Amino acid sequence: MGHPTAGEEEYLETLYWLHEVQLPLTAANVSRAMMLSAPTVHEMVKRLEADGLISRDERKRISFTERGLGVAERVVSRHRLVERFLTDVLNIPWHEVHEEAERMEHAMSPMIEAGMRAAIGDATTCPHGHPIAVGQRVPGAPLADVEIGATLKVLRFENEAEQVLHYLYGAGIQPGLEGTLTERGDEHVAFEDADGVTHTLTISAAETVSVSADPSPPERVGLPAAVVLDQAAFGR
Repeated sequence: MGHPTAGEEEYLETLYWLHEVQLPLTAANVSRAMMLSAPTVHEMVKRLEADGLISRDERKRISFTERGLGVAERVVSRHRLVERFLTDVLNIPWHEVHEEAERMEHAMSPMIEAGMRAAIGDATTCPHGHPIAVGQRVPGAPLADVEIGATLKVLRFENEAEQVLHYLYGAGIQPGLEGTLTERGDEHVAFEDADGVTHTLTISAAETVSVSADPSPPERVGLPAAVVLDQAAFGR
């Protein structure tokens, strides 16, 4: 059984992200998350199944095989490692590294990977807040659900589409930033950080920012796979 192709690895990465945020593993959700047509996704899903990386039940719901889950975890961990290396060691801004990591992650030798792990030191997350050691995800709630007056800490960005990361970067937020929610309307959410700076996001963008908050909003399973940035919708 040959090594998965770069294309297969990208689909497994998306399926793993859906698994992490507890969204159903379906071809429709993969299509939305990757912004690809249903026929294109259907063909790749069939290939993943034929190669023993996923299985599907009678209702077409997707599950990882043991081998497929192992491949997905390795690819996702490597992607997050590359992002952290590009940000911390090469000083590339965090909103620019996701696409670069997509290009690099499929062709890395074990020696290069080991060198990157040594270079990032004790960093445990990618610059967008996701755990490099997959399975160690800290529970969070969408920023959009936090009530006014609650204190919060930004944990991670669930949607890593280039346009979304540029928008969040422009809003001046990053994982680890702490503040207090000051506004929650029909279209926007705002919070003030410890330096008195106010950060404002569309409700839709705030849906994709996971935070820890006190008081914490009720737990919500899953997050939307699309985000509206001032009237323009983007998938993951």
